[in-house]
Amino acid sequence: MGGLRCADGSYLTVLPRACVDSVGVPYEITLELRRDGAPYGMVGERCGWLLPRLAAGMRAARADGDGAWADPDDRFPEDAPDAELFAFRYRSRRRVVGGGELRCQVRTLPLWTPADAPAAIGRWRLTRRAVVEAWGHDGVGLRAVLTSGELAEFIAGLVVEAEGCLGMAQSGSGIRNGGTDRPPGR
Repeated sequence: MGGLRCADGSYLTVLPRACVDSVGVPYEITLELRRDGAPYGMVGERCGWLLPRLAAGMRAARADGDGAWADPDDRFPEDAPDAELFAFRYRSRRRVVGGGELRCQVRTLPLWTPADAPAAIGRWRLTRRAVVEAWGHDGVGLRAVLTSGELAEFIAGLVVEAEGCLGMAQSGSGIRNGGTDRPPGR
């Protein structure tokens, strides 16, 4: 069960749930959000194809030692400042807004490092962090700030759970649309 400790002390749980066709066969997933165990929202209808791609991108970015960021915890797939890695929203056929949202944006943050010796001067160091924000159906928002390692672990956990939810964990076929890496309908 994937979850994040938020800045306000609450715990956001993200649970993959199978989308089933007319005869009950699971074909994709959506994400159920829970705040401290209580229902919070449903987001990311048919987002299963994207999760493995996010996990692979996180692994590749963390392994890339040639980039501008020396610390692996500062490395993310998008090099653009304040890049959005993902945004899962509630979607209904009636275009009703307000069922929830889960999104992740990479932000560059300055961090003050105090001096080691009393007469020395401290310095600013730039770090990159993933800011994961969630909004529930009631409009209340949550925020968690993660290193790339923490985000990679969170996404990898979602992939494992989603594959289990769809019954693919044993077959090793992964979450894919008919064995391809492209989104459904393309």
